[in-house]
Amino acid sequence: MSITEILEKLDDQKPYFANGGGLTVSGGEPTLQSAELIKLFEAAKNKGYHTALDTNGIIFTEETKRLYALTDLALIDLKHFDLAWHQKLTGQGNEMVFKNIEYREQIKKPFWIRYVLVPGWTDQAEYLEATAKYLSKFKYLEQLEILPYHSLGIHKYKEMGIEYRLKDVLPASSEDVDRAAAILKKYLSENIVRY
Repeated sequence: MSITEILEKLDDQKPYFANGGGLTVSGGEPTLQSAELIKLFEAAKNKGYHTALDTNGIIFTEETKRLYALTDLALIDLKHFDLAWHQKLTGQGNEMVFKNIEYREQIKKPFWIRYVLVPGWTDQAEYLEATAKYLSKFKYLEQLEILPYHSLGIHKYKEMGIEYRLKDVLPASSEDVDRAAAILKKYLSENIVRY
Protein backbone atom coordinates (compact mmCIF):
# COMPACT_ATOMS: atom_id res chain seq x y z
CA MET A 1 0.00 0.00 0.00
CA SER A 2 1.42 3.39 -0.97
CA ILE A 3 1.65 6.47 1.23
CA THR A 4 -1.02 8.11 -0.92
CA GLU A 5 -3.37 5.17 -0.38
CA ILE A 6 -2.76 5.20 3.38
CA LEU A 7 -3.49 8.93 3.57
CA GLU A 8 -6.67 8.44 1.52
CA LYS A 9 -7.82 5.81 4.03
CA LEU A 10 -7.05 8.22 6.87
CA ASP A 11 -9.03 10.95 5.15
CA ASP A 12 -11.97 8.57 4.65
CA GLN A 13 -11.95 7.66 8.35
CA LYS A 14 -11.40 11.18 9.66
CA PRO A 15 -15.09 11.76 10.53
CA TYR A 16 -14.85 8.87 13.01
CA PHE A 17 -11.70 10.06 14.80
CA ALA A 18 -12.22 11.33 18.32
CA ASN A 19 -9.90 14.04 19.63
CA GLY A 20 -8.20 14.47 16.26
CA GLY A 21 -7.33 10.83 15.61
CA GLY A 22 -4.46 9.66 13.52
CA LEU A 23 -2.15 6.93 12.41
CA THR A 24 -0.65 4.14 14.53
CA VAL A 25 1.98 1.85 13.06
CA SER A 26 2.84 -1.45 14.70
CA GLY A 27 4.35 -4.69 13.50
CA GLY A 28 6.25 -7.08 13.52
CA GLU A 29 8.76 -4.42 14.31
CA PRO A 30 8.02 -1.20 12.43
CA THR A 31 11.39 0.45 13.05
CA LEU A 32 12.92 -2.14 10.69
CA GLN A 33 11.32 0.06 8.01
CA SER A 34 12.19 3.44 9.52
CA ALA A 35 13.13 5.04 6.20
CA GLU A 36 9.68 4.40 4.73
CA LEU A 37 7.93 5.30 7.96
CA ILE A 38 9.72 8.65 8.05
CA LYS A 39 8.16 9.48 4.67
CA LEU A 40 4.75 8.24 5.81
CA PHE A 41 4.83 10.14 9.10
CA GLU A 42 6.02 13.33 7.37
CA ALA A 43 3.07 13.10 4.97
CA ALA A 44 0.60 12.32 7.77
CA LYS A 45 1.86 15.19 9.92
CA ASN A 46 1.64 17.57 6.95
CA LYS A 47 -2.06 16.69 6.83
CA GLY A 48 -2.45 17.30 10.57
CA TYR A 49 -2.68 13.69 11.72
CA HIS A 50 -1.39 12.45 15.07
CA THR A 51 1.28 9.73 14.68
CA ALA A 52 1.92 6.80 17.02
CA LEU A 53 4.54 4.07 16.87
CA ASP A 54 4.17 0.71 18.64
CA THR A 55 7.68 -0.74 18.95
CA ASN A 56 9.61 -3.38 20.85
CA GLY A 57 12.34 -0.75 21.26
CA ILE A 58 15.13 -3.07 20.21
CA ILE A 59 16.44 -0.80 17.42
CA PHE A 60 18.09 2.53 18.17
CA THR A 61 19.82 4.27 15.25
CA GLU A 62 20.09 7.75 13.76
CA GLU A 63 17.22 6.77 11.48
CA THR A 64 14.98 5.74 14.37
CA LYS A 65 15.82 9.06 16.04
CA ARG A 66 14.53 10.85 12.93
CA LEU A 67 11.39 8.72 13.05
CA TYR A 68 10.88 9.55 16.74
CA ALA A 69 11.01 13.27 15.91
CA LEU A 70 7.90 12.70 13.76
CA THR A 71 6.19 10.41 16.28
CA ASP A 72 3.71 12.08 18.60
CA LEU A 73 3.37 9.03 20.85
CA ALA A 74 5.66 6.01 21.19
CA LEU A 75 4.39 2.76 22.72
CA ILE A 76 7.52 0.91 23.82
CA ASP A 77 7.61 -2.70 25.02
CA LEU A 78 9.69 -3.35 28.10
CA LYS A 79 9.85 -7.12 28.33
CA HIS A 80 11.98 -7.25 31.49
CA PHE A 81 14.09 -4.84 33.52
CA ASP A 82 16.89 -7.35 34.16
CA LEU A 83 19.31 -7.94 31.29
CA ALA A 84 19.70 -11.71 31.86
CA TRP A 85 15.94 -12.28 32.14
CA HIS A 86 15.33 -10.11 29.07
CA GLN A 87 17.81 -12.20 27.09
CA LYS A 88 16.26 -15.43 28.37
CA LEU A 89 12.80 -14.23 27.35
CA THR A 90 13.57 -12.58 24.00
CA GLY A 91 17.02 -13.78 22.95
CA GLN A 92 18.30 -10.18 23.04
CA GLY A 93 19.48 -7.65 25.59
CA ASN A 94 17.42 -4.68 26.78
CA GLU A 95 20.05 -1.94 26.37
CA MET A 96 18.43 -0.51 23.23
CA VAL A 97 15.01 -0.49 24.90
CA PHE A 98 16.39 1.75 27.63
CA LYS A 99 18.09 3.98 25.04
CA ASN A 100 14.75 4.40 23.25
CA ILE A 101 12.96 5.27 26.48
CA GLU A 102 15.65 7.76 27.47
CA TYR A 103 15.65 9.32 24.00
CA ARG A 104 11.90 9.95 24.14
CA GLU A 105 12.45 11.79 27.41
CA GLN A 106 15.41 13.71 25.96
CA ILE A 107 13.34 15.01 23.04
CA LYS A 108 10.41 15.74 25.37
CA LYS A 109 7.90 13.54 23.60
CA PRO A 110 5.29 11.37 25.31
CA PHE A 111 5.57 7.62 25.53
CA TRP A 112 3.82 4.64 27.03
CA ILE A 113 5.44 1.50 28.35
CA ARG A 114 3.75 -1.82 27.57
CA TYR A 115 4.67 -4.53 30.07
CA VAL A 116 3.51 -8.11 29.50
CA LEU A 117 3.09 -9.82 32.85
CA VAL A 118 4.18 -13.45 32.39
CA PRO A 119 3.91 -15.59 35.54
CA GLY A 120 7.31 -16.93 36.52
CA TRP A 121 9.07 -14.81 33.89
CA THR A 122 8.30 -11.10 34.33
CA ASP A 123 6.49 -10.96 37.67
CA GLN A 124 9.39 -11.00 40.15
CA ALA A 125 8.74 -8.35 42.82
CA GLU A 126 12.33 -7.06 42.90
CA TYR A 127 12.36 -6.42 39.16
CA LEU A 128 8.91 -4.85 39.11
CA GLU A 129 10.13 -2.51 41.83
CA ALA A 130 13.33 -1.74 39.89
CA THR A 131 11.22 -1.04 36.78
CA ALA A 132 8.98 1.38 38.67
CA LYS A 133 11.92 3.17 40.30
CA TYR A 134 13.61 3.57 36.92
CA LEU A 135 10.46 4.85 35.18
CA SER A 136 9.54 7.21 38.02
CA LYS A 137 12.15 9.73 36.86
CA PHE A 138 10.58 10.28 33.43
CA LYS A 139 8.29 13.29 32.99
CA TYR A 140 7.08 12.24 29.54
CA LEU A 141 5.93 8.77 30.58
CA GLU A 142 2.15 8.96 30.27
CA GLN A 143 1.22 5.36 30.91
CA LEU A 144 2.57 1.98 31.95
CA GLU A 145 0.15 -0.63 30.69
CA ILE A 146 0.25 -4.06 32.32
CA LEU A 147 -0.75 -6.64 29.73
CA PRO A 148 -1.61 -10.01 31.32
CA TYR A 149 0.02 -12.90 29.49
CA HIS A 150 -2.38 -15.26 27.71
CA SER A 151 -1.82 -18.33 25.58
CA LEU A 152 -4.08 -17.44 22.65
CA GLY A 153 -1.23 -17.34 20.14
CA ILE A 154 0.16 -20.84 20.73
CA HIS A 155 -1.51 -22.21 17.59
CA LYS A 156 0.42 -19.70 15.45
CA TYR A 157 3.71 -21.16 16.64
CA LYS A 158 2.50 -24.68 15.82
CA GLU A 159 1.46 -23.57 12.33
CA MET A 160 4.92 -22.06 11.75
CA GLY A 161 6.72 -25.07 13.21
CA ILE A 162 8.36 -22.98 15.93
CA GLU A 163 8.71 -24.25 19.49
CA TYR A 164 6.61 -22.24 21.94
CA ARG A 165 8.87 -21.83 24.96
CA LEU A 166 6.08 -20.65 27.28
CA LYS A 167 3.73 -23.58 26.60
CA ASP A 168 3.68 -24.60 30.28
CA VAL A 169 3.06 -21.08 31.58
CA LEU A 170 -0.43 -20.35 32.86
CA PRO A 171 -2.12 -17.08 31.88
CA ALA A 172 -1.70 -14.21 34.33
CA SER A 173 -4.61 -14.03 36.76
CA SER A 174 -6.31 -10.87 37.97
CA GLU A 175 -4.54 -11.44 41.32
CA ASP A 176 -1.17 -11.54 39.50
CA VAL A 177 -1.98 -8.26 37.80
CA ASP A 178 -3.21 -6.62 41.02
CA ARG A 179 -0.03 -7.67 42.86
CA ALA A 180 2.19 -6.27 40.08
CA ALA A 181 0.18 -3.04 39.92
CA ALA A 182 0.51 -2.56 43.69
CA ILE A 183 4.30 -2.86 43.43
CA LEU A 184 4.49 -0.46 40.48
CA LYS A 185 2.22 2.08 42.21
CA LYS A 186 4.73 2.42 45.07
CA TYR A 187 6.77 4.60 42.68
CA LEU A 188 4.39 5.51 39.85
CA SER A 189 1.12 7.38 40.13
CA GLU A 190 -2.18 5.54 39.87
CA ASN A 191 -2.91 7.64 36.77
CA ILE A 192 0.10 6.10 35.01
CA VAL A 193 -0.30 2.42 35.90
CA ARG A 194 -3.07 0.90 33.78
CA TYR A 195 -4.38 -2.63 33.52
